[in-house]
Amino acid sequence: MRPILPLLSLASMAQALYFYIDVTTPRCFFEELPKDTLVVGHYVAEEYDDQRRHWAKHDGISIYISVDEIFDNDHRVVSQRGGPSGKFTFTAAEAGDHKICFTPSSSSGKSSWLSMSQPHGGIRLTLDMAIGETSAIDSSDKSKIADLATRVKDLNARLNDIRREQVFQREREAEFRDQSESTNARVVRWIVIQLFVLMGTCAWQLSHLRSFFIKQKLT
Repeated sequence: MRPILPLLSLASMAQALYFYIDVTTPRCFFEELPKDTLVVGHYVAEEYDDQRRHWAKHDGISIYISVDEIFDNDHRVVSQRGGPSGKFTFTAAEAGDHKICFTPSSSSGKSSWLSMSQPHGGIRLTLDMAIGETSAIDSSDKSKIADLATRVKDLNARLNDIRREQVFQREREAEFRDQSESTNARVVRWIVIQLFVLMGTCAWQLSHLRSFFIKQKLT
């Protein structure tokens, strides 16, 4: 089944619409998306309440959502099961047709078929989609993005602090190395000076002793 409905063209303007689905029967729509297009969808699944006489959601409803890339041998990019309400998000990796399917299930035990005798059978699915419109992303997503941006800024600030600390430690290490080399050079020079002094002293003592012994022989 390939219904030609203006579903996703309306969704690109972030307008909600609803339609009815037989339980366990998938309902699929096709949309050609450009590359790197962001798609954000919100849905609410409801079942008719005979006592209250209106459509309402309950915990027994679940929706299976799948998104396949038709141009890539039906490669599945989204496969998730959610409750009676939720959201799904994906980005088109390549340009081409995408098949978006919704398959409901319910534990209520009511009739799952839509017919003239059962006008309230099945599931009513309200869908609100934004395609390629970042402004249509809800405030919670924006707050999450802002929070992530703040965390990234904090991480960048910490990285800059770490870099500055590393540069400071390298400068201190270089200064300490220069001081150590200078101290070692002074110690070597002092040892050499001491050796020359000792050698001079030894030479002077030997010369003095030689002169002393010569004088003793003469006398």
